[in-house]
Amino acid sequence: MLNLRLFLNLYYFCIMLTGKDLIMATKPFAKEIRWKSWYVTLTTLILLIVCLMGTFKIYMPSIYARVMFSVFSALLLSRFFIIFHDYQHHTILRNSVIASVIFTLFGFYMITPQSIWKRSHDHHHNNNAKLYSASIGSYPIMTKQKYMDASDKERTMYLAIRNPINMFFAYFTTFIFGMCVASFISSPRRHWDSLLTLILHVSTAVFLFAVFGWDTWFLTFFLPFFLSHMLGAYLFYAQHNFPGVVFRKNQDWNYTDAAMMSSSYMKMNPIMQWFTANIGLHHIHHLNSKIPFYRLPEAMATIPELRQAKVTTLKPSDIRACLKLKVWDADLNKMVGFVEMGYDRKLKTMMAR
Repeated sequence: MLNLRLFLNLYYFCIMLTGKDLIMATKPFAKEIRWKSWYVTLTTLILLIVCLMGTFKIYMPSIYARVMFSVFSALLLSRFFIIFHDYQHHTILRNSVIASVIFTLFGFYMITPQSIWKRSHDHHHNNNAKLYSASIGSYPIMTKQKYMDASDKERTMYLAIRNPINMFFAYFTTFIFGMCVASFISSPRRHWDSLLTLILHVSTAVFLFAVFGWDTWFLTFFLPFFLSHMLGAYLFYAQHNFPGVVFRKNQDWNYTDAAMMSSSYMKMNPIMQWFTANIGLHHIHHLNSKIPFYRLPEAMATIPELRQAKVTTLKPSDIRACLKLKVWDADLNKMVGFVEMGYDRKLKTMMAR
């Protein structure tokens, strides 16, 4: 029995799909079901509008109900953003004028001007897990040696971007400043829509505050944005910064390995998986970004190799494990934190003095 099991394991290993063959196996799922694309888009949009209306006092007098609707609005913003993200990949509703209007307006609403977001995100997909060109559209990665050789200013900037506080305040740091202010300052002509996004965003906030009061501004506007952007920032971080992630020098990089070894499968309960539109199956999305989000579970269930991904979760222990990672150690061939770098001992010595 043992020999038979060993034989079957070896046989399975030999016939496992890899490289281009694995990508080719996903192609049958890279076809949208048009009616389903419209269904998920419109139902999510309607639910979002209903929940946002529920944050207004005139519709919902109870403050507890309004807070609940505000939190649901944040989760629905996250879901609709991932649907918007599929549209930007030309995965769903391509060549639809109505969809173009809906998602263009949503891009402005979500503080993600298309000129900067799509360009940086496309770069991320084409350079995921490359040591020296993965930082555009993603969290920066330094090798241990590069970090040790960096100036104090460079280290501070690097750690600040990867800091949990930056993710917590992503609404301000990543989206308002990074997506809008910084992009417009860098190239006003190229990123004119960043300025327009910022003007529309601030104008909406002022209008809600002036007409409906601070509580409506907070529950309808600020809290949904704050929570959804915080969740999105952490998800994006953990999908490429987790124990077991692999980074490669540009010359040693290949697309399939980057998808399967450097993009996580984040297991979630069914409710969170729905609100995050299957983005936890991130390794499959990176393998073939033309697969609509609603077909990712189907692809994973059908192709055994897709179930070999590296796993993380939203459990506190896994969140801590992801956030501890700081630099890529080429000698150990893994991401390490300050403890493995020996920095904790240095800090304790400095404090003792």
